[in-house]
Amino acid sequence: MPELPAYLQDCRPRFRQPSAGDMCVEVPWMAVEETNEKVMEIFSEHKDLVSLPVVEKGRPIGLINRDIFMSEMSKPYRWEIYGRKNCIAFMDKAPLIVDAEMGIEELTFKTVEYGEKALSDGFIVAREGSFVGVGHGLQLMRVVAELQAARNRQVMHSIEYASVIQRSMLRASRDALVQAQADADLVWEPRDVVGGDFYQFTAMPDGWFATVADCTGHGVPGAFMTLIASSTLGKAIEQYGPRDPAQLLGSVNRSIKQMLGQMDGQDDTPGSDDGLDAACFWYAPATRELRFAGANLSLFVLPPGAEAVQVVAGERKGVGYVDSPIDHCWTTRTVVLEPGSLVFVTTDGLIDQVGGPKAITFGKRRIQEVIVAQRGQNPAQLNAAMQQALQAWQGTHQRRDDLTFFCFRA
Repeated sequence: MPELPAYLQDCRPRFRQPSAGDMCVEVPWMAVEETNEKVMEIFSEHKDLVSLPVVEKGRPIGLINRDIFMSEMSKPYRWEIYGRKNCIAFMDKAPLIVDAEMGIEELTFKTVEYGEKALSDGFIVAREGSFVGVGHGLQLMRVVAELQAARNRQVMHSIEYASVIQRSMLRASRDALVQAQADADLVWEPRDVVGGDFYQFTAMPDGWFATVADCTGHGVPGAFMTLIASSTLGKAIEQYGPRDPAQLLGSVNRSIKQMLGQMDGQDDTPGSDDGLDAACFWYAPATRELRFAGANLSLFVLPPGAEAVQVVAGERKGVGYVDSPIDHCWTTRTVVLEPGSLVFVTTDGLIDQVGGPKAITFGKRRIQEVIVAQRGQNPAQLNAAMQQALQAWQGTHQRRDDLTFFCFRA
């Protein structure tokens, strides 16, 4: 990575930010009593000089723009009239004058307030009222762009490290799944570096518990919600055990509403209406009994020999949101799976992805079609086929949301 320019070396956290003084350039200047003949002489000697400061008793009082000066002095009789007069005749008497200690952010706002004049002519830099030099609009734009790029790099480094933390948090659940159910596969793809989807698996001697969840938002806000939701779910499993999915959803709902102040339909936290959609189930391999509770997410089940996928619908009530009552009770539905049945669950990142010639969503029907078409494949192959179908459907459209789906065979 290239080294930052000198004026950005101090932009790192807890260090001095760049100031107007860092951009100050020493240039020729005119005393207020000097003539326009002298101004012409200076502009002739310094071809790259855009504007010329005018100083009175050490204090800046104006700027002479080269183009305006040359244009005025080229008019008939202007040289004879103004040549020997003092230089304030064509001076801008209200230039942008800033203190050397002014920060870049404030300087940028000041420059925008002054408009194009400050960008084209530049600005005067003073220290305690005394003239120091000038700054140029193009230089300011370059500094702001490079400073923003440096900040963006810092933010991206932080987000990339947050991704490491999020993936580490999920790794234990993935390891538990591998130990509990060999014939299973999971796809987790955040839309951004970090995401708002998460999964959680807990293995017990007589079965295993699984959650696939979609928290409010994506990116960094979504990732924060996954930390809250997964930790509250973990505490609920410790308190109640993993065998009653509906009870666990109710516990997570109460915890999130209390934590975020979303109580009894009253939003005490400005702008906060956050929660998650989730599919939670307990599966006992010995009996092939599956207990399922869903909050806006459903299960897709394909028994061997069946012509169509069975949809075990979740309830249309999210977890933790303002409009979710704190005492809401989800219902656990029990399904006894036939040997060889496929079970598939997904967040809405798959269902709601826009694509195809008419730019419509992928939808549940296409999910079921892929499951039926891939019924003879193992879960990993089925998930790979689902990814391929989604990519073909998405085409040139942007990914709308995080993506998580899970498949296992009973």
